[in-house]
Parts: sequence; structure tokens; C-alpha cells
Amino acid sequence: MPLAVRYHVAMPRPHAHLFEVEAAFPAGPDVLDAVMPVWTPGSYLVREYARQVQDVTAQGPDGQPLPVRRVDKRTWRVDARGQAVTLRYRVYANELSVRTSHLDGSHAYFNGATVFLYTEATRALPHHVTVDAPQGWRTFCALDSEEATFHAPDYDTLVDSPFEVGPHTPLTFTAAGVPHEVVVWGDSVPDAERLCADMQRICEAQARMYEGLPLKRYLFLVYLTDKGRGGLEHQASTALLFPRTGLSSNRGWEDFLTLVAHEYFHLWNIKRVKPRALVPFDYSQENYTTLLWAFEGGTAYYDNLFVRRAGLMSASRYLARLGETLSLLHSTPGRRVQTLTEASLVSWVKHYRPDEHSTNSAISYYLKGEVVCALLDLEVRRATRDARCLDDVMRLLWQRHGDGSGVPEDGVEKAASEVAGVDLTPFFDRAVRSTDDLDYGVFAHVGLELSFRMREAPNDKGGTPPRLKGEPRPKGWLGVTVRGSSTLSTVPEGTPALEAGLYPEDDVVALDGWRVDGAGLIARCEDKRPGDTVRVTLFRRDRLLEVPVVLGQKPADAAWLQRVERPTDAQKAAFQAWLGAPWDETPGPA
Repeated sequence: MPLAVRYHVAMPRPHAHLFEVEAAFPAGPDVLDAVMPVWTPGSYLVREYARQVQDVTAQGPDGQPLPVRRVDKRTWRVDARGQAVTLRYRVYANELSVRTSHLDGSHAYFNGATVFLYTEATRALPHHVTVDAPQGWRTFCALDSEEATFHAPDYDTLVDSPFEVGPHTPLTFTAAGVPHEVVVWGDSVPDAERLCADMQRICEAQARMYEGLPLKRYLFLVYLTDKGRGGLEHQASTALLFPRTGLSSNRGWEDFLTLVAHEYFHLWNIKRVKPRALVPFDYSQENYTTLLWAFEGGTAYYDNLFVRRAGLMSASRYLARLGETLSLLHSTPGRRVQTLTEASLVSWVKHYRPDEHSTNSAISYYLKGEVVCALLDLEVRRATRDARCLDDVMRLLWQRHGDGSGVPEDGVEKAASEVAGVDLTPFFDRAVRSTDDLDYGVFAHVGLELSFRMREAPNDKGGTPPRLKGEPRPKGWLGVTVRGSSTLSTVPEGTPALEAGLYPEDDVVALDGWRVDGAGLIARCEDKRPGDTVRVTLFRRDRLLEVPVVLGQKPADAAWLQRVERPTDAQKAAFQAWLGAPWDETPGPA
């Protein structure tokens, strides 16, 4: 029998949230060090998965007990004496997220990095997993399988192949000749037929860009919950977390489709074409690269774009969503503090661990990266007179690095300059290596210009022109954001609130002596004029305080892309080449 690592995963007591795992390693070294990853690819934070491992025991090939001891936070050492070793242990799984594991009476979901101990000596061997599921439950995984045993060619592939086990009946569709399954947990989908049809169109739009799909089947794992939104990409599958009520509205449906498009595009961008700094993965510590702006931000740019290309979003609606992204970027003071390259490097301690100061000290490589990639697309189009675009850059990277060898840290920039036929170093110097505001002049190539206005309501995300005609009156501005009913969540840099001494976590109770909640606080400040002084009464660590604040003028930080009044024929043609819609398309929601 060929050498392989074999796992057996059982869940006899789902309500205890404990997986019962056996890991059988072939004969090898005198001392076997079995280790657990501290992170999982695609989620750049050390999560210390070993903290959920318990009750580890070891035995030899004849069942005799072997001494095992924990030598550090993630390593169990066995005196193997060259023999085959079987480890038995349990893993606590009660966190429902795309990067962890969850087991209860309704289903089991597990990521390999959270469940499977491994050894560096056997990492390249085949890994086989047998799942012992409760009666009536089925096991879903993108790996090849025979009955209840799944086969991975190596540990890296196993880690990249999450499992879902439960009493599910999958939805199915075929895209670009490849079968796709959709397994849904948490609630039923309001319109399963429409969902599969829309997902198929998105998958096929991406397959057309790359002239086919790089796999023989694909699995969507969809978790409909009370709150939360996110996804984690894998080589032949993805896990998606989405609010169950979101699919009942047009905006929520659109958001779900962009999430599908984002994670599916990772099939190429980071799963097969990845930063060389991540090759091979080091599961013991942080893996640093400056390129997450291209691999995550670039994917964020394409997610809306592919919903548009699939005919599921109008060009006007696409521009509105891009305007919302621009609005969020320009309301984040951290863009003037942190570069995109730094944001990528310190994702391990910043992006996944936001706090009340993050808006002042950091910028998301998803957020700014999306905008930079939109501008890069237009720069390439302008330089080549629309003969080439960012698609050509992505295909060039796929051609050169799709074998998993990895993109060097300067590889994206070199590929973009090669496709554009001009040196784009000045663009990248400003966009990814400086904190200067971006140059939006390239929007003129497609007949657009970026404008700003004041936000017209607390939930105004920007992206659209002002609803009110005429010059808006100046409004008083405090500058805080509120969590819950009255707790200040952020106090951004450059705001009157920060200058006056308001703190995050202050609980506001009154304005000028009158009781007020968070929404009323902001609205009543806007009713006043810039320069007025207000008295904010609050509790800070249970102490009642009154803080005077001189209001500023509410800024015009809601961005929107408007079409130029007299577009040239070249601008109209460039617009249609970019968004696949005529310049005079009637605005609409779809």
C-alpha cells in the first residue's frame, strides 16, 4: 500500500461540538512532531487553531500506547521509534465562520487547518479522510472520493478543501461544461432556480475571460445566518456567509451575487496565481507579501464588474456601487497614514483586528485596492486606445504563474507596464507606495468625472448625485459614528469631536441639556451651523461629563461618478468597451 496519511473524522455527539479525529502517520522518524496550523490561507491572521485541540493520545501499529507530550502551542511530540503512529484527539468546533469549524445538531462544517494535525515530513504525501457522519447526513467536499473517503494529493490540497456534513439536498447547475453544487445551510433560498441561473451566468462570464475553468467540478457552501457577510476561497470550492434576510431584497440579492463573483474569481487570482512570498505556505507563522492590494483588492474590483458582465447589474448601478466604494475611501482618514503596500504587510495585525482607532491609522487593501485596480484598468485602456485592459494583465499573470510558482513582488507592476506598453511606475508609486490621494483624471477616458457632495442621511453611502436641487446650506458637523443607540464607536482624525475631547466608547445621553440618542445627536448637530458650540453630556467609564464642542462644517465626502456634459465619440466608445453598455443606457436597477 502506498505511503499516505489517513484521517478518520467522527461526530458521535454533535451537541457537544466535538469532532473525534484519528490521524494515522506511516512509519518514519524516531521522533514524530505533529503540528496544527496557526492560520488558514486566504484569512491573514494567526488564529491559533491548536487551542481547540484536546485529549491527544498516541499508539503504535499494534495498538500499544506511545508517549506523547505537548512541546509548544501547536506541537505534539511522539516517541515513535520509527514506527507508524496513530494519534487520537478531539477538536472543539463551535464558531460559525468561513475560516473556522462548526458542529451542532444540524450540521458539521470544518476547515482542514482547524482539524488535521500534520507533520512536515509527510506533508507532500497523499492524505485520505474518512468521514463517519450521523445517520441521514451526507458529506460534501470538492476532493475526489470513494464512498465516505476523500483523497487529497498532499496536505496543502486537504487544507484547501473544506467539508460540510448534514442532511442537505444540494442545488446544481453546469457552467462552462463543469458541474457545480450549491449546499445551503441555515435557511431555504427564496428562489433557488433564479439563484442557480444567476450564479451560472457569473461563473460563465469569468470562464470566458480565461477561456475555460481550471477544474472538473466546483462546490459552493452557503451559510445563511442572522448576521455577517464574508467568504473564503479554495481551489475548487468556497464557503459563503450571508444574512438569511438579505436574499429577500434586490440590494441584498445583488450583494450576494457580488460575494459569489468575488470568491469564484479567486479560482485564478490567488489560488493558482499567488504571491511568490506565499509559496509554499508556512502554517507556523505569518506569511508576508505586499501584494494583497492586487489579489484581494483586484478581486474586489472584478466582483461588481462580473455581475455587470453577466447582465445582472446595469452600468449605472455599477457606477453607483463604485461611487459608494470611493465614498468610503474618502471618509477614511487612514488613507493618509498607511500605504497599500504597508496595509498588505501588516494585515496580520491590522485588517483582521480593527479597533476604534483603525479608521485613523489604516486603510483596507480591499477598499483602496479595488479603486486602484479600477484606475489601473482605465490607465491600460487609455494607454492602448482600448485595445487592451486589465483583463489582459490578469491573463498574462495566469499564463506565466498559473502553475502555482508565484508572482514576484514586482510581478504585477511589470505585467501591467508590459501590457500597457508604457512604464506605469509613476502610477504605482502614487497609488500603492504613497499616501497621496489618488489621481482620478483617468475617469475622463470613459467620459466620467468624480464629484463630491454632502451626505443627505445617516445611511447615505454616496454613489449617486444629490437628490436636493440647489446649493445645500452649511450644516454643523460633529464627525462621530455611533454604535447601538448612543455609544460613540469612532472619533475620526480631523473632526471637531476629536479636537474637543470626545472618546470612542463614550455613552451620549444629552445635547445642550436635552436627552438625545446617537441618531438624534448627529441630526441635531446638523440642524445647527458651523461654528456653533454645543454641550454633549455623556457617561465615560460611569462618570457623567459635559464636553463643549465647536461644530465644524459637514464635509462633502460622498462621491459619485457623473457623465461629462459633452462626451466625444471616443469617450462613448471607451465607456462601452469598459462596461459593455452604450453611453446613453437608461439608468435602472438591474
